[in-house]
Amino acid sequence: MSSCDRRSLIGLLAALPLAACGFSPVYSPGGPAAAIRGRVRPDDPTDRLAYEFVARFEDRMGRAGGAPWALGYTIETREVGTGLNPDNVATRITLQGSADWSVRPAAGGDPVLSGRVESFTAFSATGSTTATLTARRDAEDRLMVILADQLVAQLAAQAAALSP
Repeated sequence: MSSCDRRSLIGLLAALPLAACGFSPVYSPGGPAAAIRGRVRPDDPTDRLAYEFVARFEDRMGRAGGAPWALGYTIETREVGTGLNPDNVATRITLQGSADWSVRPAAGGDPVLSGRVESFTAFSATGSTTATLTARRDAEDRLMVILADQLVAQLAAQAAALSP
């Protein structure tokens, strides 16, 4: 048996259990995540971090004008000095962040889904003041992308609760 035939056989055998369990990709056309795309409208951002968070969320889930669901969120960040030089001055800063979220009917009512996403990123504080401020802003932007992506993954996993 040639190696090409073996690879085909192994691939077929590997896919067989997935077909038997009803596996379907979350983001496929007609999949659970596709059913909620453009149907969840985040609350309006109130600061720069929330703006970055909402922008990424809308990139992934679509912009939802008259959506049946509303997303509420609360973002918290905290800086922790992680690298210290001999003078005990932080040279590396870890930016920790979390977002508590809930999805409720847009017309009002109790949340249907809720959760929390957490992550971290870091930046160097060894350059000039301008370089450090730029690095901090970039780290904040990266953190908001990570948190929004985690939120989208959680919503996709629980999309059945929001399906029409």
